[in-house]
Amino acid sequence: MAKIRVSISGKNLEITEALRSYVDKKISKLDKYLDDNRTASAEVMLRIERGIHIAEVTVNLSGVLLRGEGKTGDMYTSIDSAVDRIERQFNKFKSRIWKKHGPKISEMQAPAAHGEELASPRIVRTKRFALKPMDVEEAVMQMELLGHDFFVFRDADSGEVSVVYRRRDGNYGLIESEF
Repeated sequence: MAKIRVSISGKNLEITEALRSYVDKKISKLDKYLDDNRTASAEVMLRIERGIHIAEVTVNLSGVLLRGEGKTGDMYTSIDSAVDRIERQFNKFKSRIWKKHGPKISEMQAPAAHGEELASPRIVRTKRFALKPMDVEEAVMQMELLGHDFFVFRDADSGEVSVVYRRRDGNYGLIESEF
């Protein structure tokens, strides 16, 4: 069976051998979603902020990205929570992942989530609007004025479509398109 390659980094804490071993053990739970022909990787970021132990885990399963985060008072519990979230995400979205990426991940195993199929959310509204050229600061202001968590705009400097979004930490992010 294939094994997920794991890279671990830390901020405001030392990555001990015990912590590294625990992360490897928990991530290995996800190996069951792979067969011998698939590759996968996991990036694990462990950090402590204001006494809160945060584990962010991003897993790339043959091109399908899954992300889980755990925030608790104990790093081991945070790791458990993050990995459990990834496993739930895969089980929840496995039918959509299979339909969309079937040929790419046809070999991936998809264990049933207690034998039930979950109804897929559907698109219930479509919006069309002109992309006005503006700079990033104006896009952030527009997003705030509209009360949205993201805003799509045409970058006045590059002419490319970009997205600004509000991050969980209260800061902003920028997604720039490449063609």
